Formats: sequence, C-alpha cells, structure tokens
Amino acid sequence: MTSSPAEREIMPYDVVVVGAGPSGLACALRLKQLDPERMVAVIEKSAEIGAHILSGAVIEPQPLDELLPGWREQPPPVCVPVEKDQLFFMTRAKRIRVPTPPQQNNHGNFIVSLGAMCQWLADKAEAAGVDIFPGYSASDLAWNADGSVAGVIIGDMGINRDGEPKDSYVQGIEIHAPVTVMAEGCRGHLSKQLIRKFALDADSDPQTYGIGIKELWQLAPGKGQAGLVQHSIGWPLDPDIYGGSFIYHLDKDRVAIGFVLGLDYADPEFSPFEAFQQFKHHPSVRPLLEGGEIISSGARAVVEGGIQSLPRVEMPGAILIGDGAGLLNVPKIKGTHQALRSGMEAAEHLVAKGSAEGFDKRLRDSAVAHELHKVRNIRPGFHKGMWRGLLTAAIETVTAGKLPRTLKNHADHEQMQQATEYDAPDRAWQERDLPPRDRLASVYFAATAHDEDQPVHLQILDPDVCTTRCVAEYNNPCTQFCPASVYEMVEDENGLRLQINAANCVHCKTCDIKDPYQVINWVTPEGGSGPNYQNL
Repeated sequence: MTSSPAEREIMPYDVVVVGAGPSGLACALRLKQLDPERMVAVIEKSAEIGAHILSGAVIEPQPLDELLPGWREQPPPVCVPVEKDQLFFMTRAKRIRVPTPPQQNNHGNFIVSLGAMCQWLADKAEAAGVDIFPGYSASDLAWNADGSVAGVIIGDMGINRDGEPKDSYVQGIEIHAPVTVMAEGCRGHLSKQLIRKFALDADSDPQTYGIGIKELWQLAPGKGQAGLVQHSIGWPLDPDIYGGSFIYHLDKDRVAIGFVLGLDYADPEFSPFEAFQQFKHHPSVRPLLEGGEIISSGARAVVEGGIQSLPRVEMPGAILIGDGAGLLNVPKIKGTHQALRSGMEAAEHLVAKGSAEGFDKRLRDSAVAHELHKVRNIRPGFHKGMWRGLLTAAIETVTAGKLPRTLKNHADHEQMQQATEYDAPDRAWQERDLPPRDRLASVYFAATAHDEDQPVHLQILDPDVCTTRCVAEYNNPCTQFCPASVYEMVEDENGLRLQINAANCVHCKTCDIKDPYQVINWVTPEGGSGPNYQNL
C-alpha cells in the first residue's frame, strides 16, 4: 500500500541523520555540541541501537578524544587496550610469523565492540538533546519541488507480503529538514539511489567491496590474552583472492574472530562463509576455540574502493558520510576513526555554512581524504594476485603514496567468470566440527528476525535470468556467496525456481554487490527487522 506525500504527517527538523552508526551519531552529537538549539533527529532501522552494527573492531582513539574529551574515564562497555600485534602468513598446515606493516601498528589503539560503542555514543547524543528513533526504516526519500532532497519517508508498518495493509497497519511519516545526512553505512539503500540520481560517481572509479564475517566466542578459562591483535594472510584463500583473518582478544576470555575477503573474486562457486570456517579449523586456530562456545555471529559488506572510488559527497539538500561515502582505510583494516571524523566534519560544515553546498571540497581537503590518498594504490595493487599486491603495498608504504600514479578500481560483479570458463583449484577443504555447522546455524547466532508476512526486501528485477542464463553461465552464485542461505534453487512440479528465504537475511548487502547480472536490489525491510547482533 502506498500513499501520496500529502497524506503523510510531516515532522520538521533542522537536520535529519539516516543511520545510527559511528558517523551518524558523531555528526548528531557534534551538531548539538556546536549549536544546542538545533533540532537533530537520527533514524535507525534496527530495533535497538547497535543491533545492526558489525565490525572487527580495533579503533584509533583520536577522533573520540576530540568529540568526547575525557571519554577514557568512562569508556564504552567493551574497550580493551591493544597490548600486542601479530601478523602471520598461513599455509595449509602452518602459520609463519611475518613483520607487521606500519599501517597495522595498533599501539595506543583499542579493541571494541562497535555495536556496544554505538549504544554508548547514542546515550551521549540523547543526553545532548538529539532525538534518536530506533526501529524505523527510512524507506524512501522526500523531495522538494526544485528537485532537492527534502528529507526521508519512514516505511509503513503492518504491510503483508502482497503489499496490502494488515490490522496492525501504521502509516509512516515524513521527516523533513534543510539537510539530510546519509550515514547508512556500506551500500546504503537510499544512498545508492542518490548516487545514481545525481550521478555522484560520474568522476570516480566503480566502488569495490569486501565481505566480512565475524563471530564472538567465549573461550575456555585461561585461553584469552586480553589486548592481543592477530591478523593473517594466505590460506585458505587462493593467491588471486584478496583477504585475510583477524583474531582480537577481548577481556573475560572472549575473542572476536573473523574473515574479510574482496568481492572481486572470479570463482562463481566460491563460498566466503566456508573459507572462514576452514580458517577456524587450521591447526594453529582450532586449539584456541576448542572447549569454548560461540556467542554471536554476523556478516556485512565492507567498502574498499578508497579515494579513487569516493563519489561526490554533496547534492542539493543532502550529504554522504562514513562508509556510505566509502571512507574505510583498507590497509589499516579500519574505518571507525574515518567515520567519526567525517561525521564531525559534516556537523562543523553545517553549522558554519547551513547547507550541503561546499561539503565535498571540505571533506576532500580534510585529514579523512588525505589518509585515503596515501594508501590509494595498495588495495588495487592486489588485482593481479597476492604476491604482486604485497610488492605494491611495500613500495607504496615506503614512498608514502607519493608516486605519480593512481591505480584503477573495477566493479566486483564484472570480475566473476562463468562456471565453464573458471578452473577452480583443488582446495582440499576438510570436514568441520566446530560450530556453526552451516549457514543456517550461523543465522541463529545472528538472532535475525523478520516478519515473514511482509514484502520481500530482496527484489529480483528480472526473475527469468535466475532460472535460465544464470543457471547455465554461473550456476547461481547467489546460493554460494550469501552467508545466510537466503537464496535457494528449488525444483518442483513447475520446474526450477529461485526461492528467497528473506527471513534469514543479515543485511550484509553482498547479493546487491556481487550478483553478476545486477538484478538483485536490496531494499530496507520493515523497521526493527533484521539481525540483533550482541557485542559485535
């Protein structure tokens, strides 16, 4: 059911922020610090603040020092100082200690649960007078007569699978503001519409992404080493797949363990989820987890394009910040400090100028963009394999990115080869017994929940492609790259069809990115739906 904008209640604010991640909350809080009378609203689709937040996460504290001086005296609930860094090269049977590159020197940094940190930040923002609305999806954009962004439309609630109102139907309102701050995170539903409508990426390379899969484990007593940060490259990935692992030791014998890999891989039958599970069974990793139990798990897309893929971040009535703009520093494996800084830059710009105009130049002149420029060639240096990538990374590190060249990025979905053309290596992956046993069990640990009687939020723009061309050419890679078993090819009396198990979705957006035909469109479901990550 749809209704015209004139029928909806309109709630006015001075600034509306879409997304209660680190960039959005930093922006909202900084706005109130600079102008306490300014009316600021933050809209968040998850049922609770932090429930959709997933990151490693090791953070650089300097932006927090600026935003909240004295925060170390009352830190976020999960906040462990880094004590030691280790980097390993993995083979099938061994791990070899190698020097840690300067980008991954974490002296002075902190291991946090980013979800818990966002809850903590939200409390600070609310105390400053920010209105925060969790459980409400910004499902569409509101427009002014001149074509500028007027705000957002909150999605209707209580709509059944066929688009008709149920007894519980509640119409969404419009929230209007002179400036809308898009802080949706990686591959945001509304942000991608704005990028397309205003051609914000006309002068930039295609954005490129990774997928990060993470689990939180409670170890057997005495196995944890609070403050230890470990990364690895190599096995179980093929040499032409970019990525690696992380193991971050928290307090109380807890570890955050995960795997991040680039979505520009070529193998249509490759499973990122299975690669992560194989890593957990490596002889150097398995003993750490044995005797422990998994607490929570999840997955999300990671933006990797850097400065080459940075779109224009201003448009009439709106700006982009954080991962929605693409500000993650890939060699550091960090984006939180960039997100916080971009949110603060946005707030300071809006207080000084009063509009979106000029924010693109401000961001590109800031420390946020300068940091990305120095490392711009490291991620695309891996397009031709791990060894050439490591050589490029060494050169770019020594020269601090001052060489007069900028390597290009490519669209991830265009890199997948057809099944008949790709000769997959014999990975000889082993049988597993550590939890979760499969992707459905992992969904359980993500605590994801959707009302199944709501419109499917995974829109297939051309369903015939899935049962014809995609079967023959790629063997339906969505059934492999999705970490939550959302996509399933089913044979029944009517023939082969694609079954979408939308209730499994953990909102990682991988399907929207990696589908070779670009016929999967991820849109936001009813507010409050999705995963309920605990301390991820």
